Amino acid sequence: MASANLRAELECSVCLNIYTDPVMLRCGHNFCRICINRVLDTQGGSGGYSCPECREKFQDRPALHRNITLCNIMENFLSAQPDQESGVFCTHCVDYPVPAVRSCLHCEVSLCDKHLRVHKKSPEHILIDPILSVESRKCSVHKKILEYYCTEDDLCICMSCYTIGEHQGHQVEMLDEASGKKKKKLRNVLQKLLTKREEMEERVQSLQEHRRKEKAAGDTERVTALFRDLRRRLEDLEKRVLREISGRAERISISIRDLEIKKEELSRKIRHIEELCNMMDPLTVLQESDTGDLCDTEDGDNEDRERHEELLHDVGGLDVAGISHTLHTGLSEIITGVNVSFYIQEAADILLDVNTAHNKLHISDDRKTSSRSDRNQNHPVTPERFKDYVQVLSSQSFSSGRHYWEVDVGGSGRWGVGMCYPSIDRSGDQTGIGRNKKSWGLVKNGNQCWVRHDSKEILLPTNISSNRVRIYLDYEARRISFYDLCDPIRHLHTFTTTFTEPLHAGIWVGGGCIKICGGSR
Repeated sequence: MASANLRAELECSVCLNIYTDPVMLRCGHNFCRICINRVLDTQGGSGGYSCPECREKFQDRPALHRNITLCNIMENFLSAQPDQESGVFCTHCVDYPVPAVRSCLHCEVSLCDKHLRVHKKSPEHILIDPILSVESRKCSVHKKILEYYCTEDDLCICMSCYTIGEHQGHQVEMLDEASGKKKKKLRNVLQKLLTKREEMEERVQSLQEHRRKEKAAGDTERVTALFRDLRRRLEDLEKRVLREISGRAERISISIRDLEIKKEELSRKIRHIEELCNMMDPLTVLQESDTGDLCDTEDGDNEDRERHEELLHDVGGLDVAGISHTLHTGLSEIITGVNVSFYIQEAADILLDVNTAHNKLHISDDRKTSSRSDRNQNHPVTPERFKDYVQVLSSQSFSSGRHYWEVDVGGSGRWGVGMCYPSIDRSGDQTGIGRNKKSWGLVKNGNQCWVRHDSKEILLPTNISSNRVRIYLDYEARRISFYDLCDPIRHLHTFTTTFTEPLHAGIWVGGGCIKICGGSR
């Protein structure tokens, strides 16, 4: 019942059908745009205009304002009707609404199956899927049907626009032809977007799997337990050091008490001897001086001096050697415990292979620094030597495990670092690090940085802010990662792939020098 009442409110009083593009007069009544235009057209020669419903007079032809609220209500109502998919009804069926199957742009009507069979089939009668408003299919300037597409201005136009209007002489296409081309482009874009979405889904699944593995491995609990144990061990070490300091203070106190007692004993002897020296009776003096050890004042002097020197040393400051030994021993035990729980990895000892170095690369004696030179270095001819790109590989290769190496790039404004297969070509335009399928690189040129593999480049959003870069390889996890060693350390990019050969470190020097950090020969 409520739906029927709402439907009655949404019917145009002229055509008695659901509103099509409803517009409102100044009096507040609503009509289909087509219906009210036809009514106003018939009133044009009568000297005035009036509302078909309330008969309010208008001296001039009233302006038609689209009733947006009513349009929204109507569209929501029609979308809720299960058996009327298009929401467009036959214009000729006035007794009750019949869903339209086609709309004629020429006649500006919508037709059901019955009325479509008797409709004229001449070419000017263009039939399309049912639409609510024909006005949207007309040129806003010439009020004619939009039949063409101007490829120069990317606009749909009518015949008059093409023959006498502002699009005269432009390249145009029929709407169907232009639509077909547009759909082809859209399908290509759609395919790319679908592929990109699949890649993102794979990344999400990979990260989710990684998160599940980390959770299953209990890394958070292990780290929490490790730091709890570290705090306990450090507290124990602190107590040991403080006990040693307290013991030193206690020894000082005991020494002071012993010296005070001996000082009192000396004072007693001094008073007694002074009394003897003041006596006038020789017999008493001789008898008293034979008793005790009044004259034995040097006994224990050496021992007292040693204790005094030790006391001065204790008072002079902290027992650096003893405390240092305690700290070193305790901290070594703590580091050993940490290494048992979490392996602390050290940088790989990378050495450059002179046999691979381009003839414009000077390799230092310790094989850690590569410098670009304008002079030919006259390296011996070897099949491994790079001929076109000024780069060099490491002598070490990695075929398993986790490894990292670091480079100081502060001496060069143009450089590239990464990992390469030993089978990488040594001559040609595609032999640079990252310019082929056999290498992965991080490259900087001026203020721009990017990562590169198989000549595909990804520009990094920010520049490298420090002079040191870390390259991290996890062979089993199929990852090569790059880091900017600023504070805090910043991850730049990670390549993920399946490795089929051992990997060598690689360096390209566009100018200046690059130095490998860490490690020892």
